[in-house]
Amino acid sequence: MSSNPRILVIHGPNLNLLGQREPDVYGAITLAEINADLVERAEVMSCSLEAFQSNHEGELIDRIQAAMGQADGILINPGGLTHSSVALRDALAAVALPVIEVHISNVFARESFRHHSYVSGIALGVISGLGAKGYAMALSAMLDHLRKE
Repeated sequence: MSSNPRILVIHGPNLNLLGQREPDVYGAITLAEINADLVERAEVMSCSLEAFQSNHEGELIDRIQAAMGQADGILINPGGLTHSSVALRDALAAVALPVIEVHISNVFARESFRHHSYVSGIALGVISGLGAKGYAMALSAMLDHLRKE
């Protein structure tokens, strides 16, 4: 790992609509605001951070694969692909980078189909239901993990 860890943040389908989509579930914060906050935090924590969002599973997989040798850890909110994409899980496993799964809403307090995650089994941990603050917590936890290695 480099002395300044490189973190990739992956945002899955529909997260580009944060601030507009179901504000009672996801809040009023936008994806741009979440990313700006993460970049600021990364600078203070002496790491670099890149955020990527796509509504397309293949683009997410391509970006995860491109992280090999380019990132030290991945924070991911897979959105609806959490519950349906074995391919996304396999891409994360293939790059062999530490992963923390993030969900804005508490997926375990929602519809039963949201209770299963293909990503959780390969993640260092899962942060769910703490709103956009969950991303900041995940960044801090990832850096703690990387700096202990």
